Amino acid sequence: MNAGIIGIGRYLPEKVLTNFDLEKMMDTSDEWIRTRTGIEERRIASDDMNTSDMGYLAALKAIEHAGISAQDIDLILVATVTPDRPFPSVACMLQERLGAAKAAALDISAACAGFIYGMVTAKQFIETGAYKYILVVGVEKLSKILNWQDRNTAVLFGDGAGAVVMGPVSEGRGILSFELGADGTGGKHLYQDEYVIMNGREVFKFAVRQMGESCINVLEKAGLTKKDVDFLIPHQANIRIVEAARQRLELPEDKMSTTIRKYGNTSAASIPISIVEEYEAGKIKDDDLIIMVGFGGGLTWGAVALRWGR
Repeated sequence: MNAGIIGIGRYLPEKVLTNFDLEKMMDTSDEWIRTRTGIEERRIASDDMNTSDMGYLAALKAIEHAGISAQDIDLILVATVTPDRPFPSVACMLQERLGAAKAAALDISAACAGFIYGMVTAKQFIETGAYKYILVVGVEKLSKILNWQDRNTAVLFGDGAGAVVMGPVSEGRGILSFELGADGTGGKHLYQDEYVIMNGREVFKFAVRQMGESCINVLEKAGLTKKDVDFLIPHQANIRIVEAARQRLELPEDKMSTTIRKYGNTSAASIPISIVEEYEAGKIKDDDLIIMVGFGGGLTWGAVALRWGR
């Protein structure tokens, strides 16, 4: 059987932090941020809102949209690098709050590529018949691990959550192909000590190359070409990086999600947040071929070619 997305949901904190707000906090400017990153504002979670709280609110919407109950879920996968605490996992916290009593639960740590890792993991369980419904959540509270005096990192990131329910879908739909990868030798370029530390130049070079290559690779694995792509949902890291991926696929601008302007880089949450945004805007329709691609600390990367619909 084929594994695909049957329900979607997201949560974004109410607080909006604009570039003009950041001008008052550090040596930066709206123009500097916009021209280098494409970001105009981002959402910041309140002190009393944890990663698990955001994940829970996104998961509720995805489960409702899927038309199932929490009791139907067999497995919960949460992609995050900002858990409430080292353990128990955010996935276990969600299992309790959702009342998903029969679900196994674990967190996935693959940074910004974590959601793709989660989707591909879910695919294996569904297509073997081991599990039927799997909740995959990407959620981050990056604001708690940022140095708000470091303009190279603090201006980039935001908080939020996105979730999908994956399950069996009709023939020809769902995940057609995937690619996962890692290069531990690049771990020194993007990591957390007390705060997020990034060598922006090296990460940029890696991302521009890998995002484009991964898109082409999943198309080839699925026996498809650039002309078959209806929509691209890249990890929202930097407008120049996502533009490079779009140009590699020779897609027009209106065929790519660019939620980075409003939400910044939400790491593992960026792709599922963008899925909801574009679906609600009518840009994703049944039988559309969607390419999703991400990269992150580790260094990690992943991509899927997915035929939308149940």
